[in-house]
Amino acid sequence: MKKRLLNHLAVSEIGMGCMGLSHGYGGIPDEQSSIDAIRAAYDAGCTFYDTAEAYSPLLQGIGHNEILIGKAVKDFRKEIVIATKMHANVEENKSKGTYRMLKDHLTASIKRLQTDYVDLYYLHRVDRNIPVEDIAEGMGQLIKEGLIRGWGMSQVDVDTIEKAQAVTPLSAVQNIYSMLERSSEEKVIPYCIEHHIGLVPFSPVASGLLSGKVTQNTDFSHPDDVRKYVPQLSSENIAGNQPVLDLLAEYASQKNATMAQISLAWMIYKYPNVVPIPGSKNKGRILENLKASEVVLTKDEFEKLDGALNAIPVKGFRGHVEFQGGSMSDWGKK
Repeated sequence: MKKRLLNHLAVSEIGMGCMGLSHGYGGIPDEQSSIDAIRAAYDAGCTFYDTAEAYSPLLQGIGHNEILIGKAVKDFRKEIVIATKMHANVEENKSKGTYRMLKDHLTASIKRLQTDYVDLYYLHRVDRNIPVEDIAEGMGQLIKEGLIRGWGMSQVDVDTIEKAQAVTPLSAVQNIYSMLERSSEEKVIPYCIEHHIGLVPFSPVASGLLSGKVTQNTDFSHPDDVRKYVPQLSSENIAGNQPVLDLLAEYASQKNATMAQISLAWMIYKYPNVVPIPGSKNKGRILENLKASEVVLTKDEFEKLDGALNAIPVKGFRGHVEFQGGSMSDWGKK
């Protein structure tokens, strides 16, 4: 698989979002199946794995997903880039100070990941009660100590990125971005390109909707299925976004590809700094998504696809959300 740069971090042009192996899409696979899926992704050329300390069943407890990754990648750790995320707690920040809080969370993640450093360390959500400049300063210190190779933030706008960038340059921004969530195109992606910051889209297949596998009859009733909170996955909005799905189906047929692969190939073609991290708990779907890197869009095909997409109104905009305190279990609803 081709490589892309998140600032100075070289990664496969499509990564693996590992959250679904621990949380968010209903019942989780058994541990060995999850480990097999991560290793199969590596064998398929994936060198970029995304996790977070918060990813555990029902977001109860800490580190389930990190532990899985640590077990799965230990034999090829030095060949890959691991990204994980931390939750900044206001009370902890007050009692310890920002740097100590960051280092304590990082140290715990490093232990669970069975490594001695993290390649890319994200602030999972911005909390306005903790100055982002303080976070950036602490991350800079962790870089100097060799504990992390780069840092980033998730679900942020340009104003926030600029404040952090002025203190410690970022390697990546992880925002929601897909054919149905394009607000980052206006300011965030151009800013990131200008400043050599990678854009790592989560939910790049719109929680499965752009794969064509999610329908109005899909059951999201499991207590740990966050898709029930995704606006685009309401029955009304699934129907309203059918023109996008029809467009994808047309191109998938022409290119002998899947709808999900076309949606990923579109964003890879469009921006040189974009590295999507599609997630699934199904090994077959994970490998299918990675093969999107093999789908070649010509300039004419891309322009026609992008132009047609621009003409279709999207139903159920989700947008970016800043964390304003409370329980981590509330994140999936936002």
